[in-house]
Amino acid sequence: MDGAFDDEAEPAVTIGEYLDEVEERELEADLVLGGDDGKECTYNKGYMKRQAIFSCLTCTPDGNAGVCTACSLSCHDGHQIVELWTKRSFRCDCGNSKFGEFYCKIFPNKDVENVENSYNHNFKGSYCTCGRPYPDPDAEEQVEMIQCCLCEDWFHEEHLGLESSAEIPKDDDGEPIYDEFICKSCSEVCFFLKLYPEEIWAVGKQPDTVISKDKGVLEEVPSTCGSGKLMCDDSYNSPKTDDAQATVDSEPISDGKSLLPGGNCNSSMASNQCTKSTDLQVNCLLGVNILATSPVSHGKPMFLSKNWRNALCKCNNCLEFYNQKQIAFLLDKEDSIAEYEQMAKQKREEKLQQQEGAELSFFNKLGHVEKVEILKGIEEMKDGLRAFLESADSSKPITAADVHQFFDDIKNKRRRVQ
Repeated sequence: MDGAFDDEAEPAVTIGEYLDEVEERELEADLVLGGDDGKECTYNKGYMKRQAIFSCLTCTPDGNAGVCTACSLSCHDGHQIVELWTKRSFRCDCGNSKFGEFYCKIFPNKDVENVENSYNHNFKGSYCTCGRPYPDPDAEEQVEMIQCCLCEDWFHEEHLGLESSAEIPKDDDGEPIYDEFICKSCSEVCFFLKLYPEEIWAVGKQPDTVISKDKGVLEEVPSTCGSGKLMCDDSYNSPKTDDAQATVDSEPISDGKSLLPGGNCNSSMASNQCTKSTDLQVNCLLGVNILATSPVSHGKPMFLSKNWRNALCKCNNCLEFYNQKQIAFLLDKEDSIAEYEQMAKQKREEKLQQQEGAELSFFNKLGHVEKVEILKGIEEMKDGLRAFLESADSSKPITAADVHQFFDDIKNKRRRVQ
């Protein structure tokens, strides 16, 4: 009969496991909040590059406003809150005209509206092309979603527009091996990425891309190259572009190494030092004026490798294209989630160091008697915990009631001593 009631028993965890879980949860919260302690409204910081944002459906059921961490805690406590993770270039709306008679408790003097803020259906608690909430009350199992790094919407894997989820780059354990994801709709804006070598892709082969000589239109052709590179023949003619229209021979653009064959190119794509005797008025890594190129929809999401943004061309034409399509943020190192989380980790480490320093400073300022009392209390706790664990029945798990009883005994013992 041993173990007959194991499924009904309260799961047992070690103290080490419990502390590790607490640490993991605190770190996860810090990564989402970017190290924000939630004490100050971020409105005065303007349109922040990236911050945690929440939508209050109690105050703005239309989902047309977002508030910062501090306002979600202080001004909207007890309200129906939607956690949006992070949003870029956003300014706290709490208490502005969208909230009617409601005023921000932390910083009430705000503009009527933040005209540069952008909103999507996430602010109504809907996600993906299916428009379902998360967590989904009708789902038997909550499935994790992935976020597009452009539109910042979240998608279920089965709604990415792929023939099979097997097309998603993952390792043998099923963990993602891509760094960032661009959804099917946003991939149309980022057609120019198909002109870069395969190193920017997480895994697999992207369709070969050429530019039609007569139409200046990006087209996809079946690959004849087994290596999976964007270009198969190193002997093709150099692409040429005039001032009005992209008019290059119908050949793939890149050989996966030297973006501009026939020219002089630094080994780093991000250096933008490539030179070539073409009709281009600027030095472009692609050798193509994407401003004058008409894309063709390929209907596939994109999975990018780590540091793919560093490969983006920064010539005048490409910069103008990024600005026109409102994707210039891709060139900002601090825009990515990875950089946001890295800064959050750094803030967390600094905060923990300050706490340790404050605790040590407080202890050193105490008198001799107070120090002895604290050290004595720590020893009593250690001795009591050791006795508690030794006396516990090893065949039974330690329950929450047991732990509460242990601390009650410690308190009663201190009262009797006093």
